[in-house]
Amino acid sequence: MELFAEVGNGRLRSVNKRKLISLAVLLITNLLNYIDRFTIAGVLTQLQSYFRITDDDSKAGLLQTAFIVFYMFFCPVFGYLGDRYSRKVVLSVGISLWVIAVFTSTLISSNHFFVFMLFRGIVGVGEASYSTVAPTIIADLYSGCARSAALSVFYFAIPVGSGLGFIFGSNISILLGSWQWGVRLTSVFGVLCLLLIIFAIEEPVRGESDRACLEKSVLLDDLKYLFKIKTYCMTTAGFTAVVFLVGSLSWWTPTLMEHAWALQHGTTEVSPTIKAKISSNFGIITCFAGTVGVIMGSFVAQIWKRGNSLIAPNKKADPYVCAIGALAATPLLFSALYLAEKHVAITWVLIFLGITCCCLNWAVNMDMLMYIVVPQCRSIATAVQTLISHLFGDATSPYFIGRISDVIRGGDESVIRRYLALQHSLYAPLFMLVVAGGFYLAASFTVDDDRELALSKMHASELEPIVAPNVSETSPLLDAVEQTPVSQSI
Repeated sequence: MELFAEVGNGRLRSVNKRKLISLAVLLITNLLNYIDRFTIAGVLTQLQSYFRITDDDSKAGLLQTAFIVFYMFFCPVFGYLGDRYSRKVVLSVGISLWVIAVFTSTLISSNHFFVFMLFRGIVGVGEASYSTVAPTIIADLYSGCARSAALSVFYFAIPVGSGLGFIFGSNISILLGSWQWGVRLTSVFGVLCLLLIIFAIEEPVRGESDRACLEKSVLLDDLKYLFKIKTYCMTTAGFTAVVFLVGSLSWWTPTLMEHAWALQHGTTEVSPTIKAKISSNFGIITCFAGTVGVIMGSFVAQIWKRGNSLIAPNKKADPYVCAIGALAATPLLFSALYLAEKHVAITWVLIFLGITCCCLNWAVNMDMLMYIVVPQCRSIATAVQTLISHLFGDATSPYFIGRISDVIRGGDESVIRRYLALQHSLYAPLFMLVVAGGFYLAASFTVDDDRELALSKMHASELEPIVAPNVSETSPLLDAVEQTPVSQSI
């Protein structure tokens, strides 16, 4: 028995180590994806000067729109491939395309703005492969509380990567003398991530962590199945509303604060150093607020679901946490926009609190998707949710806000008019947070039934769990034991 335990523990440690390495590689790559996505926002005013579009906010907003349009329309393609073919191959091809497109975009001359915009769109194609496939690998590595913890770790990359993107883009562009280097360096690190994906990740069998009975299906049947899940539809709508707000805020806040600084100091010009400082402030706030939000959202949801001596257990905790975050962020961000020019320090504090609330749902929303959808449909479910959330969210909001700003400003190029036009246009997307809260509350009425339905589909018989080739190097007994230490270690 002691020998068996010793061998078993050795195998257990080996399996857990492989899982942690895979999670670490996926986290690092996700972090780099979001850094790259927001380096453009960190050097936006330099880009506008380089391409001679300083008087056209709507064109500047189109850069993000182009990225998101390509990104969202290729998500279903990679979702389909990720449910049927090797996910490592899908990831490798996508990351390769992303690296090439990022580097090439920095070589485009100032007379070819729309070519630059096209390559930013191609960058979105590469990132689409990653965002749809990587979460499903994590879902097959872990289950239960361990999965929730692993997903929360993975989604740290959204706020932290976004914040680092602002800091990285603005400061590297100053250090090396051009905005191109602020964008270009991410492609170098992208090559390293590609090598890690190829050589360090061991792809799990689909449905392994859930002991699921997998059945072959066609794409149309998968889509019909997804849209019959009420919770999936409600959480997708709620998440889309949050993404609309976050997309517009992350793109335009540094520019708004630059205008506010110019007003406070009675000048029409903001130096590159001040611009970098503003982008860095916003980036640091985004990093810390997002990290706090992701941790808090996942932690509170898990505690609330299990219950303790202070609160009763509640199976509907996940949608409740998402709803509370969206609704609480609304007055905080409204106040931040209102005070931007009058009280800068208070504005930064309110932005911190607002972003924290918005980030409560990142990991929790994906955790819900993973337990209400069967394993063989998780990639396409992630892809469709990504498509919808970006199509009606941050694909349109930067351009939408920029267009409203242009209309309000008219032909007046004064600093005060540019500030007020952008400030007033940013009030509009705050209403979407109220919409998000409503959809998440609606999801609380269906989440229990949809979770049970997914479990019944995954387990045709408790006595006959599926055992695929090389699912694990351990016995079923050790596989069962494995879940406890993993959840504790995460």
